[in-house]
Amino acid sequence: MFRPVIIAGGVGTRLWPLSREKYPKQFLALGDSENTLFQDTLLRLNGLEHSRPLIICNEEHRFIAAEQLRQIEVHDAQILLEPIGRNTAPAITLAALKAIERGDDPILCVLPADHVIGDERAFHVAIEQAQVLAKKNHLVTFGIIPTRAETGYGYIKKGKPHARYAYKVDSFVEKPTLELAQKYLDSSQYYWNSGMFMFKASRYLHEIKHHQPKIYHACQHALEQQKLDLDFIRINDKAFAACPSNSIDYAVMEQTKYGVVLPLDASWSDVGEFSALWNISSRDVNGNVVKGDVKTLDTQNTLILSEHKLATTIGVQDLVIINTKDALLVAHKAHTQKVKEMVNQLQLENRSEVSEHREVYRPWGKYDAFDRGERFLVKRITVKPGARLSKQMHHHRAEHWVVVAGTAKVLIGDKVSYVTENESVYIAIAQVHALENPGKVDLELIEVQSGSYLAEDDILRFDDQYGRS
Repeated sequence: MFRPVIIAGGVGTRLWPLSREKYPKQFLALGDSENTLFQDTLLRLNGLEHSRPLIICNEEHRFIAAEQLRQIEVHDAQILLEPIGRNTAPAITLAALKAIERGDDPILCVLPADHVIGDERAFHVAIEQAQVLAKKNHLVTFGIIPTRAETGYGYIKKGKPHARYAYKVDSFVEKPTLELAQKYLDSSQYYWNSGMFMFKASRYLHEIKHHQPKIYHACQHALEQQKLDLDFIRINDKAFAACPSNSIDYAVMEQTKYGVVLPLDASWSDVGEFSALWNISSRDVNGNVVKGDVKTLDTQNTLILSEHKLATTIGVQDLVIINTKDALLVAHKAHTQKVKEMVNQLQLENRSEVSEHREVYRPWGKYDAFDRGERFLVKRITVKPGARLSKQMHHHRAEHWVVVAGTAKVLIGDKVSYVTENESVYIAIAQVHALENPGKVDLELIEVQSGSYLAEDDILRFDDQYGRS
């Protein structure tokens, strides 16, 4: 038996505008699956004997992760929140320390939450083989058997054979040039670096403490002051902020003498950019991948994803067209690695489209800010049954709510009222108010904000059932 450790950080910049800082790619349904990448990472463990999963998650994404676990009926997972990103070595160190705190020493199976694996049977076989090696105190990394000269992945060079199906790790190699990647492919001595690992918690902790003591002690101090917040485990943010940022490859796997690489051939992809997404998706007779309301004419080998509006193409090929509610990307498939450069330009301009979608998810539901002007903002708000927004007030804006479906329980000052379809209510500036859905179906309402300042940080919460400040 092993304990899954799901690393659910990262923002998937090269998949913008689908993936954004506040709703990154691991929480999106990509390719042919109806589940998100995060959900599929957990679901493909079905059939393997394992204990409760431990999720390492950015605090910004905690409610998304919890909701997606609920959707696939995973109710026993622990969610440990990173207050700040510090790369994979600290994240795994936190997981290992958490795993041994009651005197246990489980084998940990570390899996990134944003990968696609097409051949689950081959994946299961590799997991079983890796457990045998981990029980003997080896640190196992899974090396993907390469199928092409890929410049977007790091590589692992294999050393001498170890056991019947693994090799000692010779070295880790950074993303190569195309010429060098072709040499790696031709030599049959290199694997793609999958970022998946298996080892005993105690063995990993021994190695990280020996090779990177600052990481070990910072994580230890951070976890010593942990506290439970609803379904989440919080650590001391100041202690963790002092932790050096480093990957497990550099911090441990390149240093240890116990590292082995296990070859894996399981139709793997990290879906790192749009060409990879095209590769893993079902295509029509013209080689096109389409999702949404899309019509094509004389179009070949093109990826077209369109949210909420009709997209049409005529006489194009080898393109990526991503049409979201608030952003449009058009790129040649050969240049999709450069999407990150575009995102960097947008960040310099402080564009909100980098960090969040027009449709924003909250623990109580979601809202879509579909129209705005200099002194007004219009949202469509959806509140889940039994959910409620915090008791709050605003210093700079008034709000007018119009219910279009369901029933709203509204608190304004000390007065409670029920507002149903086609009814409305007005909340003046500085009035304390709250909104709740007491019904069994979604509550839908239109909110019109008006005032001199309409940003999300104009909010003073008096109480919140989700633990937000």
